[in-house]
Amino acid sequence: MIINVARKELQSLFASPMGWIILSLLMLAFGSFYLQGVNNYFEVMSGAIRPAERVGVTIFVGQTVYGIASFLMLFAVPLLSMGLISGERKSQTLPFLFSAPISLTEIVVGKFLGLIIFLSILVVYILIMLSTLNIWSDIDFGYLLSNSLGLILLAASFSALGIYFSSLTSQPIVAAILSFIALFALMGLDKFFGSQPDHWFGYISLMKHFQSFSRGVIDSKDIIYFILFITTFLVLTIRRLDSDRLTG
Repeated sequence: MIINVARKELQSLFASPMGWIILSLLMLAFGSFYLQGVNNYFEVMSGAIRPAERVGVTIFVGQTVYGIASFLMLFAVPLLSMGLISGERKSQTLPFLFSAPISLTEIVVGKFLGLIIFLSILVVYILIMLSTLNIWSDIDFGYLLSNSLGLILLAASFSALGIYFSSLTSQPIVAAILSFIALFALMGLDKFFGSQPDHWFGYISLMKHFQSFSRGVIDSKDIIYFILFITTFLVLTIRRLDSDRLTG
């Protein structure tokens, strides 16, 4: 049943103008920064620009594309997740879901997976685009795979939090605003406490745990953090819907 819910959610995303607009705008943005990165790399190699240090083409171009991707996801995911549950509540179809022969866990996880599959299209697009660099240069595929894994985990964390806020209100716009504010705060916690590097707030910053992946390092503690983050908000969403079902 989870697969059926995920398929239905994915079809809904592709059936809506919002999904196609966000997908096309993000692909355009990623492609533009990719071309800009390649152009800047050739300028550096030709001596037109003198960087502080020379790096390989994979890191030079990749850090630009993946960096902007993590930032743009901050805006895109709240818009994509805002109607997952609040839209059902607003259209008054949520009671039908409650009465269907499917558990709340399957509903929430199915909607979550549908959104992740949609966002994974963007991550695969970036990976394929950067892989074309291998046509004329030897690139570090390990670096690309590490960044892609980190970006998927980051987008999944955004989605889990977005679904939770979507379950709190019947207004999708309110859910999107709350999600954006919460994600913006969680992304910058390590910056707010930069003078106190050991402050525990820094350890719950999403960006702090994404940075290891962005350097090409896959650290198990960062993977565990993202899994716990995702699980926490999915469980909170299930408990919220269970409370709504009991209270009618």
